[in-house]
Amino acid sequence: MKNVFRLLTLVVLFGVVLGLMMWRKPLWVQKQATHFGLFLARVQSNYVMTPEGRVHYYEAEPRIPGGGVPLVLIHGLGDRDESWAPMIKRLKRAGFHVYAPDLLGYGRSPKPADSDYSMATEEKFVADFIDALGLQRPSIGGWSMGGLIVAKLALDSPDKVDRVVLYDAVGLEAGQPVFPASIFMPQDAAQAQKLWSMMEPEAAPLPQNVAREMAEHLQENQNVIGKQFQDISSRKDALDGVIGGLKRPLLLVWGKSDALTPLTVGEKFHELVPSSELDIVEGCGHLAPSLCSGRVAAATADFLKANPVPIGQVRTLAAMGR
Repeated sequence: MKNVFRLLTLVVLFGVVLGLMMWRKPLWVQKQATHFGLFLARVQSNYVMTPEGRVHYYEAEPRIPGGGVPLVLIHGLGDRDESWAPMIKRLKRAGFHVYAPDLLGYGRSPKPADSDYSMATEEKFVADFIDALGLQRPSIGGWSMGGLIVAKLALDSPDKVDRVVLYDAVGLEAGQPVFPASIFMPQDAAQAQKLWSMMEPEAAPLPQNVAREMAEHLQENQNVIGKQFQDISSRKDALDGVIGGLKRPLLLVWGKSDALTPLTVGEKFHELVPSSELDIVEGCGHLAPSLCSGRVAAATADFLKANPVPIGQVRTLAAMGR
């Protein structure tokens, strides 16, 4: 009887501790759940040595002859590789061999104090990552700031990549609203809530504890975020005048409700690259690859597997089957 009582006491204590953790650190708990979900899906957490140091990445290989179609996914400003988790699992099932690294300065990748963390530096970092793994012309996708990085790589080194996917990407002057740096470096829950409402205008407001931890997380990386925001805002890497020369097939996937990089930016990309495909995701904003991963992953797989490559079409992905 004493043993049963002790066991029940331990269960209750565990529940109390877990409840406190979920209230105080909900995003941390969510991250651990994401790690566990990736583990259950047989997605590997790996490291590779590059000229920049020991780089962390997730790797998902489908169980098909040949190992699947290689695809590298690059995250955005203030983010990390875990954000691709819903896409990684879906694309693995669709037959892709997916690689998703933490960019320089983020997650479990190197964080050199003397780096300028510019788009050119991150472009080289991604190129070095591809070379370190010995990948031969993988397709490559970039989300938000990651879209600018992969577009630069595809323009500068077209022989290094196959097809290109941009998800709610920055990089154009035309159609892109101008924001103060403080938007991306919130100091409290209210400011984090403002950023969230710009990314996902149709979504419910964040719980106060989630908004608070979101602000804390972004504050931890203010040095890198500040440098990269300044570099992007300088417009020296603006793609308006050069993206038309892209030699690789291009898919644009855009959340219709995005207020951070509005649909007008995606439409301008499509205008500048008339051969591109533009897929508009209804009911989602800047976080479409995460919150609407079902439709986004399906659109990505369709485009990357299509033969011949779709040319010039615009599709609307209806708000169902997230």
